[in-house]
Amino acid sequence: MTGGFRILQDPNHGNWWLEFGAGLLVGYWPSFLFSHLRDHASMVQWGGEIVNSRPNGLHTTTQMGSGHFATEGFGKSSYFRNLQVVDWDNSLIPLPNLKLLADHPNCYDIQGGVNRVWGNYFYYGGPGRNVRCP
Repeated sequence: MTGGFRILQDPNHGNWWLEFGAGLLVGYWPSFLFSHLRDHASMVQWGGEIVNSRPNGLHTTTQMGSGHFATEGFGKSSYFRNLQVVDWDNSLIPLPNLKLLADHPNCYDIQGGVNRVWGNYFYYGGPGRNVRCP
């Protein structure tokens, strides 16, 4: 891994580490914090999230990502690329079944794919309240 980040488990102590770049450990979560994540994860999620308090009865203007819809693509939309998971022996493997979900696609959307350069990827985001998202 030359860039980006990954989360991996220390096989000796069970702690979960956040690695940035190539080998720079920037933080960890002690194993005792996770009763269901003691040995492995059964699901991994990437993406964005906002809080919609519906000010004045309208959808929030809080943007997700860069504030551009996924359909606007590279240079505008936020994205994740080269999505992989760490298997039982700390080897990176491609995602077996990436599922995309946008709860409010008129406010924020998502669009994904797979190619040789980016591997599994997705664009995501949006402006929040707009003409299609009152």
